[in-house]
Amino acid sequence: MEWYLYLRNIIAITLIAIGLFMFIIEIYGVYRFSFVLNRMHAAAIGDTLGLSCCLIGLMLITGFSFTTVKFIMVIIFMWVSSPVASHLIARFETDANEKVLDHCSEMEIKEEEEESK
Repeated sequence: MEWYLYLRNIIAITLIAIGLFMFIIEIYGVYRFSFVLNRMHAAAIGDTLGLSCCLIGLMLITGFSFTTVKFIMVIIFMWVSSPVASHLIARFETDANEKVLDHCSEMEIKEEEEESK
């Protein structure tokens, strides 16, 4: 029976490490990208995936209890609220920032140039 506990802990530690790695990538993406919508995308993906992996790892460590139910509720809340919040922030940015259209048109011009080559 002890091998089961070791395997469970190894899987949990691996999931927590993957979650922390996703948070590091998210931080790098937020500081690396210059355009606000790219930064927002990196933050939203990193939060959702990183937090989910960390909480699933913690659920494996604690076993099934009321705490596990709370972790599941947090994961569900994050999976529902993060895309909605990201969409609202992106919508606000495109409505408030006049330079967004310039950025998008530059991207289209670069894509057209690459296709013509």
